[in-house]
Amino acid sequence: MTRDEALALMQEYTQSHSLRQHMLAVEAAMRAYAGRAGEDAEAWGAVGLLHDFDYERYPNDAHAATEEHPSWGVRLLAERGVPDAMCRAILGHASYTGVPRDTPLAKTLFAVDELCGFLVACALVRPSRSLGDLEVSSVKKKLKDKAFARGVSRDDIRQGAEELGVPLDEHIAFVIQALRPVERTLGLGGA
Repeated sequence: MTRDEALALMQEYTQSHSLRQHMLAVEAAMRAYAGRAGEDAEAWGAVGLLHDFDYERYPNDAHAATEEHPSWGVRLLAERGVPDAMCRAILGHASYTGVPRDTPLAKTLFAVDELCGFLVACALVRPSRSLGDLEVSSVKKKLKDKAFARGVSRDDIRQGAEELGVPLDEHIAFVIQALRPVERTLGLGGA
């Protein structure tokens, strides 16, 4: 699946501007990690772009392992010829599916998903509304504040870095750097 096809599918199924921005952020982080690992940036980016495309229509509040998000979307992707490794990575980003994160692709998606959302939230409360001046120390301070961005799982952020085998500080710094070039697309960086 090309980026244009993935983007069209994401836009067809997702009306929420903030959810679209989230998937674009995860795409950017996935592309950056693919480059670092010598992997296919197009494939990794597509996984980031599509990991939540079915979330709005099939939210899965019950955390059913095989119904609704992400299982519904993965079935559609498989029908469209998306490779099994990409589908398994998308399934694995939701721990309740029971699909193990046993590839670098799957581990990376899980590691960047919650962190991307958290970093955008951190940037939005800065006077600059930018990632340009966001420091790891500020992010770690916000991680300790349970009232800030309370919908973001701190455990998933920590576990993601551990599964990736990257120290948390290094992981945060890397993802900040990955998101800076696309911050305008994410609604950041001022007017």
